[in-house]
Amino acid sequence: MSTRVGPLDVSFSAPIGVTVKGDLWSCVEVPDSVELFGTGKTIKVAATVDGEPLTAGLLPTGIGGHMLSISAKLRKKLGKELGDTVAVHLSERFT
Repeated sequence: MSTRVGPLDVSFSAPIGVTVKGDLWSCVEVPDSVELFGTGKTIKVAATVDGEPLTAGLLPTGIGGHMLSISAKLRKKLGKELGDTVAVHLSERFT
């Protein structure tokens, strides 16, 4: 567990689509994120999704984890839809 800001090296693959309050959101769930980051609050990170760089907030899922939003623009660029799997690499924690 680390609450420190700085470099990360966390990679995982996950399907696009997290159910939040009965709705399917265009996000991927970060495995073991509360243990990894030491908090359930929003965390700003640098990441790549299928090699495309982005800076984003990992949002609380509401059930004890975090999710990374995958925008419609990014999904279109990647040629991905809800349910498709993407490769995510978290490279830096800013908050």
